Amino acid sequence: MLFDGDFLKKLEYLSLISRRVFRGSILAQRRTKQMGGGIEFADHREYTPGDDFRHLDWNVYARHGDLLLKRFQEEEDLHVYFLIDCSRSMGFGNPPKFDLARQVTAALAYIALSNLDRIGIIAYSQEIIADFPLTRGKDRILSLLRFLEKLEPQGTDTNLGRIVNSFALRPQRRGLAVVISDLFDPNGYERGLDLLRHRTYEPHLVQIHDPAEARPQMLGEIELVDAETDSVRKVTITERALREYRKVFDNFQAGVAGYGKKYGLGCTQTTNEVDFEDLILRMMRTAGAVS
Repeated sequence: MLFDGDFLKKLEYLSLISRRVFRGSILAQRRTKQMGGGIEFADHREYTPGDDFRHLDWNVYARHGDLLLKRFQEEEDLHVYFLIDCSRSMGFGNPPKFDLARQVTAALAYIALSNLDRIGIIAYSQEIIADFPLTRGKDRILSLLRFLEKLEPQGTDTNLGRIVNSFALRPQRRGLAVVISDLFDPNGYERGLDLLRHRTYEPHLVQIHDPAEARPQMLGEIELVDAETDSVRKVTITERALREYRKVFDNFQAGVAGYGKKYGLGCTQTTNEVDFEDLILRMMRTAGAVS
């Protein structure tokens, strides 16, 4: 089972150890505080350099020595959008890349919901196939998990540019856009990410691949079937062809990392063999949220 009781316990653990995950370089925080009379207290959050000392809870500091800021219902929340690739290539691997993609989506979404942010999920392949509308509150996690469980790899010819064009035209507040995908897009993933940046979203990439895609072990006469289009091609695989393929794949991975570095985007590259909690912790450490 993809989301069992143990999974939920791990979600709570990840949420507790890092309330600041969305304030680091992984997902930069953007909030406008609307302070004034008659605003209802909602929660605390940890102090981070640059916060206004006027909003520190001095009673908590006097009792426990903890620097915590008061948060209010009228504090403008962060919108986090998850764009999860449901194309058939994501079903490849053991375990499937799609399983890790859904677990990572659930974990990051839960952390955001715990932080009083709003999250939405857009499932796509060649078009948007399902939406989990913007929501807020940890009590929404079970509905979110049911939504993710029902998703299946489908469709042909991923087109991130077309997806983002449809997504960005919606009348919605800008925010973070977390793209979770293998980025195997025949039209090129760059156009979709360019559109997100130009429409003033803040993209973050989580790219997943299977080791067999990076280093295939096959020789001789092979019949290859495209996972997304079902097209068949008979090829002869030689040692030289494998070396050339590996070079192309490595260049592709380096290009993804280079794109993220060029535009200052968060970029996490991983295989599907890692446990989701280890990957989230790695992302937190990269962001400086945990030591």
